[in-house]
Amino acid sequence: MLSRLMSGSSRSLEREYSCTVRLLDDSEYTCTIQRDAKGQYLFDLLCHHLNLLEKDYFGIRFVDPDKQRHWLEFTKSVVKQLRSQPPFTMCFRVKFYPADPAALKEEITRYLVFLQIKRDLYHGRLLCKTSDAALLAAYILQAEIGDYDPGKHPEGYSSKFQFFPKHSEKLERKIAEIHKTELSGQTPATSELNFLRKAQTLETYGVDPHPCKDVSGNAAFLAFTPFGFVVLQGNKRVHFIKWNEVTKLKFEGKTFYLYVSQKEEKKIILTYFAPTPEACKHLWKCGIENQAFYKLEKSSQVRTVSSSNLFFKGSRFRYSGRVAKEVMESSAKIKREPPEIHRAGMVPSRSCPSITHGPRLSSVPRTRRRAVHISIMEGLESLRDSAHSTPVRSSSHGDTFLPHVRSSRAESNERVAVIADEAYSPADSVLPTPVAEHSLELMLLSRQINGATCSIEEEKESEASTPTAAEVEALGGELRALCQGHSRPEEEQVNKFVLSVLRLLLVTMGLLFVLLLLLIILTESDLDIAFFRDIRQTPEFEQFHYQYFCPLRRWFACKIRSVVSLLIDT
Repeated sequence: MLSRLMSGSSRSLEREYSCTVRLLDDSEYTCTIQRDAKGQYLFDLLCHHLNLLEKDYFGIRFVDPDKQRHWLEFTKSVVKQLRSQPPFTMCFRVKFYPADPAALKEEITRYLVFLQIKRDLYHGRLLCKTSDAALLAAYILQAEIGDYDPGKHPEGYSSKFQFFPKHSEKLERKIAEIHKTELSGQTPATSELNFLRKAQTLETYGVDPHPCKDVSGNAAFLAFTPFGFVVLQGNKRVHFIKWNEVTKLKFEGKTFYLYVSQKEEKKIILTYFAPTPEACKHLWKCGIENQAFYKLEKSSQVRTVSSSNLFFKGSRFRYSGRVAKEVMESSAKIKREPPEIHRAGMVPSRSCPSITHGPRLSSVPRTRRRAVHISIMEGLESLRDSAHSTPVRSSSHGDTFLPHVRSSRAESNERVAVIADEAYSPADSVLPTPVAEHSLELMLLSRQINGATCSIEEEKESEASTPTAAEVEALGGELRALCQGHSRPEEEQVNKFVLSVLRLLLVTMGLLFVLLLLLIILTESDLDIAFFRDIRQTPEFEQFHYQYFCPLRRWFACKIRSVVSLLIDT
């Protein structure tokens, strides 16, 4: 009896799993779930803990054993989706950015979106002009430390805060000036609201970049925003397609297709290549969910989407939540006392610290940049292998995606609309994004190798730190090694076309063989089956049998007899 009780208790313990979810303020929420618990159950527990009602904008992100990012699907089992050993670790993040974050009903929702955009700014996903960056950082400063106080905030106090991956002393002075003179008297809620209103106007608001390659082999980042689909190359937005112009999203292996229908019935197909089939499927699913959330009027209009070719089923996926319009209508009906908000304040953070006393990377002497570059790139690869990122193979640099973005380290580049070197790092925002000093030089070098010209602004930025001939040659070798694995996308397309043609031939021959078998059984066999008997009695079949099949059979018999007689004579 005792052994049965012990075995039963051990089985019940095996069916329970510990889950840790990292929140936007870097605190952690730990709970226990059953083996068959759905994602919706865990998400509801988390939203109850946060006292959050406008929860449709948020989601839970996790990484599988192959280091591929995923959004937790609420209709499926948590344990089956993670496929890793417990305890499980996940992250609570904004999944669908509100089109107008300032219009959110509750302050707690606005605060959580504020924390997410603050992370985006720190990790270089939210790009902006230097003037806009200074204003955004000043809003963060006002929200976290309140009004400027000469007794508490000595000269250079803004340099102790890390708002971006890298910034200049001039930018720090501009942040402090705005905080002192323009934001006095604003409460944290007001500063956060103004921050959201400003961030909403930026082109890269709501961008969660997916690293890809275009048909020419150039690095690109694909993203879905509240307003449409965007393609980013370097620090520029090269494509923007509104949701009502997107007609279809499809993927096959590592290839992602976007079908666009624009004005005057102009149809376009954009093709991009993801680093792995799993990354491509994740990109496709994100696109399906974002399109359904922002484009549809009602959740009843959501349909199951298939990414299959003509003969194979492919992947099927269906968005299971509410759409943006329904969420806004539901939020307008919320009537309760505003929940208390526990702001993080000046508590240091792992991934988006408010205060950091370390030296900025821009203070590294130029003579040491080579060694610093190597160590930082090694750290970047280890981060991508360990954090929530697209998998990177350590044995070859062929699948590595390096964002090439200009930095704002010189005071003369006030016009440049970039703050971060690693502007579109695919690394998840759980850990800090490393900043490489040579990212600008690598970008310029790659253009020189490919024969492209550099812009005047880029030449001005690299003028103060032009590498020597030996460094150029060494860096060129590194860059060629990085790009070696992605030099033949056209060959992959040719191979896929040949395979498709072979599949078509095989399927056609199989169908013809089956039809021939059925015809022989109908005309030559004596099987007295009701199905066959009904077909034989139809006038059409009788006409076919006597006018076409019998003459054809006699012709074949005559030819066979003539061939046999010819063989006998020889």
